[in-house]
Amino acid sequence: MWRMSDVSEQDLGHVRRAIALSHSAREAGNRPFGAVLADASGQVLAEAENNQITERDCTGHAETVLLRQMDKNLSPDTLKDCTLYASTEPCPMCAGAIFWSGVGRLVYALSSDRLYSIQGESPFQLPLASREVLKHGKRPVKVVGPVLEDEALKAFEGFF
Repeated sequence: MWRMSDVSEQDLGHVRRAIALSHSAREAGNRPFGAVLADASGQVLAEAENNQITERDCTGHAETVLLRQMDKNLSPDTLKDCTLYASTEPCPMCAGAIFWSGVGRLVYALSSDRLYSIQGESPFQLPLASREVLKHGKRPVKVVGPVLEDEALKAFEGFF
């Protein structure tokens, strides 16, 4: 289990950037999700927004878009020290993509449980926590979250 001491001010800044990207995605006509990838020193390597609607891509979640666009020259040694920041807890598909990418740490803002509670019943819910998905991998991925949930929720005001 994680503790607030696991989250630095730099982490919070990157989470806030992911949240800003979620607002941008919504303004572009997509679902409000954003993601940022940073290296061990905190330098941003990539960022992305959800593009499911505008790109007509059911896999166009912010995390998968980000992982597809990241530098293909990043070594496994570099990726294991990277952190992916997400405005909302990654779904099982995105958690799997994070695992397969080699990224070593995930920090997310809004929990999927809280998102589903405000969304209400929908056939497009797969309530399986990213922590649960990632704990089954043979390579560790540290999961930190939720953090800044109230800030992340603002992107969904009036959305559902």
